[in-house]
Amino acid sequence: MAGEVANNQLWGVAVVLFMSALCCCSAQQVPCYFIFGDSLVDNGNNNQLSSLARADYLPYGIDFPRGPTGRFSNGKTTVDVIAELLGFNGYIPAYSNTRGRDILSGVNYASAAAGIRDETGQQLGDRIPFSGQVRNHQNIVQQIVNILGDENTAADYLGRCIYSVGLGSNDYLNNYFMPQVYSTSRRFSPDQYAQILIQQYTQQLSIMYDNGARKFVLFGVGQIGCSPNALANSPDGRTCNQGYNSANQMFNNRLKGLVNQLNRDQPDARFIYVDSYGIFQDIINSPSSFGFRVTNAGCCGIGRNNGQITCLPFQTPCPNRREYLFWDAFHPTEAGNTIIGRRAYSAQRPSDAYPIDIRRLVQL
Repeated sequence: MAGEVANNQLWGVAVVLFMSALCCCSAQQVPCYFIFGDSLVDNGNNNQLSSLARADYLPYGIDFPRGPTGRFSNGKTTVDVIAELLGFNGYIPAYSNTRGRDILSGVNYASAAAGIRDETGQQLGDRIPFSGQVRNHQNIVQQIVNILGDENTAADYLGRCIYSVGLGSNDYLNNYFMPQVYSTSRRFSPDQYAQILIQQYTQQLSIMYDNGARKFVLFGVGQIGCSPNALANSPDGRTCNQGYNSANQMFNNRLKGLVNQLNRDQPDARFIYVDSYGIFQDIINSPSSFGFRVTNAGCCGIGRNNGQITCLPFQTPCPNRREYLFWDAFHPTEAGNTIIGRRAYSAQRPSDAYPIDIRRLVQL
């Protein structure tokens, strides 16, 4: 009998510890999450804009619980995955439809076709560039000050939040490598252009810092030279555009260097770099180990590699979406986004996130 009582007590302790662990893992780890970016993380800010860069129609969102929302994927985006891992009870709302105290959990300011440069993406219509997203954030910060009562309380609150920035892809795809519309490639070498982008990027980060941001997650540009769109224009449909990728790496190397600089210059803040390019390289090098069968074509699209344009309204996508890295000509599937989001949160390789990953950033 005594043995049974002891065993029951031990079992009870084990259950309590297990349940405590579950609660700990599911608890919201930061008070808010603010997202700045482009179509890779836009969740509806472009829906009301006069723009060709919209995804508020099927088959976009075909695997998302709410259906089409403006997300450029069949399901979740990278930041949706990160929000789940951070313990948020729901996804971070788009700036365009966030009201009242909902802003206290964070806001997604991302806009499809947006870039670091204001003119980037203008041929696609209206969009909210990085500078506009930061202005929208300043508006939100003032509202948070009003809700919380004073600037000191708001500063303490905002200083514990996560701020993720993922921009730069469009500054190449919808600017530098579009010489028929933009003059940047004639005015600047790839190296000069990367430096100019970083200078303008730094200016916006400084404004964010002045408005209370202290924990920054800066996403590098992925391998846009290996997107279905780039591959569709290659001789064999499989060879990546190394000109694109080389230019992206110039930007990424400077962005990683900027993280080092800002961590030295702003000791009360912490900046980390997520190597989206390297994570993509891992997947492309060994797709089957990640569950992918197709990495050179979109699940949905038109033309060679399904890469000429994005999904048309009500187009029928591939049925085996989990086996595709790319959803359309440019954007990953939910399966692809999940890998990037998980490795940004908890690095699988030391190079995934530098100098630390998001999981450790939230603990600081």
